[in-house]
Formats: sequence, structure tokens, C-alpha cells
Amino acid sequence: MFEQLTQLVQQFGNDAVVNNSAIPNEHNEDVMNEASNSILSGLKNIASEGGTEDLAALIQGKTPIDASNPIVQKLTEQLSGNLGSKFGLDETATTNVAENLIPKVLGSLVGNAQDPNHKGFEVTDLVNAISGGNGNSGLMDAVSKYGSQFGLDQNADGKVDVNDAIAAVSSKGGFGSLLGKLFGK
Repeated sequence: MFEQLTQLVQQFGNDAVVNNSAIPNEHNEDVMNEASNSILSGLKNIASEGGTEDLAALIQGKTPIDASNPIVQKLTEQLSGNLGSKFGLDETATTNVAENLIPKVLGSLVGNAQDPNHKGFEVTDLVNAISGGNGNSGLMDAVSKYGSQFGLDQNADGKVDVNDAIAAVSSKGGFGSLLGKLFGK
């Protein structure tokens, strides 16, 4: 998960960091590394401090990933503060970097986790990374709870998981339909 996060920070960091005259070029790579670390540690802190419902809504795409989102606000404040204290950058510059980077990175991270065509990265990977490897945490329970309420529990087993993704694809004539045709069903 950290690798995907780092790649997204580098992808979006070009505008927010590299092409930003307020960030000295010799700090570009370190600022982007700090952004990756701050985002992941910030998400873990939010989960450990009881923000599971907000995280579940974010992961499921039920809340906008912009400055109005409390998670985006917390991560922006954390990253801005870290950049200021570690690199001596002024508050305007650090806030600008964080405000431009956090929503884009989180939006792509959540989008990739939700995209069934994006192989090797799933919602459970994101939940495990945030919950410190404990996929059965309150966060996963909240994702399942709210997923059920929004119709994501495709097989009606009371939880939202990979089986629901398979059921969704199968019911729409995807892979399951193809197998059915191959085996004469």
C-alpha cells in the first residue's frame, strides 16, 4: 500500500511540489516522502482515534474528497505542520502543498481500491494498511456495515467482501456468465 501511495504522491507532486517556487528544489524528494509518510500515518491515527465511520465513508466514496471532508482537513493540517517543522517552510507554502496534494492522492487511492480492474490493490488492502494489518478492525466492520446499507452486500451474507465483488460481476453477465456459457449453463 505504501508503494501505491508513494507513486500517487510522485504523480501529483509534480505540480504541488516540483513546480512550486516556494519549495526549494533540493527539498522536492524529501517533501514528497514526507507527504507519503504523513498521509499513511495520519490515516492510521484517525482510525486509532475512533474515526472509523469517517474513514469508511471515505473509502466507499460516500463523502467528497475535498477541503470540506474532515479527513482531508486533518491530513492537510498534519502534512502542513510536518513540512513547516522539518523543512522550515512558511505556513502559506506548506498549506498550499497539502491542499493541492491530499485530495488528489486520496481520490486516486480510493478510486484505485474501488476499481475492480485495478489489479493488486483492493479496498481490503487499504483497510489493512490503515488499520495496521488488522483487517477485522472496527474500520472493516464499518465498511461492511455501511456497504450493506448502500447495497454493496451483493450476496446478502451481512458483510462486504471480495465475494460481493464477484457476485456483482457475475450478476451483470461478466466472468460468471462467460463460465456459464463454457459449461453449458
